[in-house]
Amino acid sequence: MPFRPQDSTLPLTPISFEILLALLEDDLHGYAILQRVESRTAGLLPLRTGTLYRALARLEESGLIDLVERETTPGVVSKTTPGVVSTFEDDRRRYYRITPKGREVARQEARRLADQVAAARARKLLSEPHER
Repeated sequence: MPFRPQDSTLPLTPISFEILLALLEDDLHGYAILQRVESRTAGLLPLRTGTLYRALARLEESGLIDLVERETTPGVVSKTTPGVVSTFEDDRRRYYRITPKGREVARQEARRLADQVAAARARKLLSEPHER
């Protein structure tokens, strides 16, 4: 197997790529990411919460996503600390946002995957999109 530098982000795992795809349009909390990935992949990429949160931690550590706080209407009562007023939606939910670096890495991964698909088509492994 060829040597891959430890700081190399490509190729992404399928789960990491799907998470980045899910975050391209919105900041999302973990469960919303899970739902979006399951919806897009129609269950072909099983994703459990433990796997999701480990992947989120790796993506955050790599600088591809950031943890963000989302403000809502002031004066919402905290669900985790009775009697405390919170300015955030839900103290338990952590929201994630794709970073500019994450967008660029997702773009590079999409190009890498497109090149693989082109190679498969050139070798008649896949038909052209209009020849199904």
